Amino acid sequence: MSKLILFWHRRDLRITDNVGLAAARDRTAKLVGVFCLDPKILQQDTIAPARVTYMIGCLQDLQNCYSQVGSQLLILHADPVQGIPALAQALEAEAVFWNLDVEPYAQQRDQSVQTALQQQGILFQTCWDQLLHAPEQIRTGAGETYTVYTPFWRNWINQDKPKPAADLTSATGLTAQEQQIAQQAGAVLLPTAPALGFDWQNPLFLAAGATAAQQQLAAFCQQAIQAYAVQRNFPAEPGTSRLSAALKFGAIGIRTVWAATQTAWGEGRSDEARESIQTWQKELAWREFYQHVMYKFPELAIGAYRSPFKTFPWKNDQKEFQAWCEGKTGYPIVDAAMRQMNETGWMHNRCRMIVASFLTKDLIINPQWGEKYFMQRLIDGDLSANNGGWQWSASSGMDPKPLRIFNPASQTQKFDPEAEYIRQWVTELSRVETEYLVSGKISASDRKACGYPAPIVDHSQQQRAFKQLYQQQKQDAQLSLNL
Repeated sequence: MSKLILFWHRRDLRITDNVGLAAARDRTAKLVGVFCLDPKILQQDTIAPARVTYMIGCLQDLQNCYSQVGSQLLILHADPVQGIPALAQALEAEAVFWNLDVEPYAQQRDQSVQTALQQQGILFQTCWDQLLHAPEQIRTGAGETYTVYTPFWRNWINQDKPKPAADLTSATGLTAQEQQIAQQAGAVLLPTAPALGFDWQNPLFLAAGATAAQQQLAAFCQQAIQAYAVQRNFPAEPGTSRLSAALKFGAIGIRTVWAATQTAWGEGRSDEARESIQTWQKELAWREFYQHVMYKFPELAIGAYRSPFKTFPWKNDQKEFQAWCEGKTGYPIVDAAMRQMNETGWMHNRCRMIVASFLTKDLIINPQWGEKYFMQRLIDGDLSANNGGWQWSASSGMDPKPLRIFNPASQTQKFDPEAEYIRQWVTELSRVETEYLVSGKISASDRKACGYPAPIVDHSQQQRAFKQLYQQQKQDAQLSLNL
């Protein structure tokens, strides 16, 4: 009779193309999933209601998938350091399998779970699943982690990509008696998001679960990916994949995603189409680059990478920050983006760069304030991607161009030339003429009539002020090195 293996799901909420789950199924037919609602994560002040709602939907879908193949997904609401070993011991499991994660807390937690399992004589096995290439597979010539994206990409794209892992098509679950034992060991019914304290009233940006993610990938690769290089920059257009939440929670496997891009490449109708497909592949590489550097440099999660920004004299005006959060800065493109995120839990990537530049370079506010606010709102909030994006925009991260500053007006003129996006989200401006919305030169009388605020800062003045602060920081840093 097969011995039981527990598969501990975390960022891999699917039974298809799941490396660790496939490895466990190769070992035994008696295979049961488990997901742990970790209070240490849920009680953080960076958890978005939209994200928890999406996660619960993915877990509902995952439970259905397990049921269809003859097994179960158990739910724990406990510290996994105690909960996972206790459940494994109670069910006399031979082993616990799981996929690795790059985040600092996850690495510490997993080490503690490993130690607890070893003390009980329970085997464990770990795999890499959320990346096409594990951190140790992509190295510089000196064997180090890349800290610049372009050479990382050149290495990464030339590596053979793994094929999707075998799907779980059948398994044996727990007996009725074992299910009772699991309940005594802490297994609970899957709670709703509101029951956990996260009440998201708006429709989800993307339906949760593996089936919805597969459908979204297919739709994107059938059409939008062919024009992605151009259309991805226009927030009023449906030009992006909108798979970020599915990738964050692993509702779809990264090898499945890569295989779909290869199929699309083979069906590409022109050089432009193939260029667009590779542009999206580069975005997948950015995702892995940020995860690799977070794995190597966990201190990124709590501070800047570049020296001038470790002691940068941020202005940190609370009222200006609140105006930014609420989408009331008086800059239409910035306000449209913030309102989109507040209402949907998602923001177009071009707009993420615009609002991050505005917060750090115009308002001169610590990027960690914005990074945290994003995590409190985004359905796809991911530590590595969010931190990497904010450090890129703030010029505090691994970026050879340290003073990139976005002008809200020129960004609007390039990427929302008809002000469609602005009108969608800043509805009080819907009747203002396009040329004024795009330039940002809305008259005081029009602003008053619309109930729309005047700009809270002057972009040109703030740009000069930021550059002066930065140059002073560089000089101070150089002086300290020479002392």
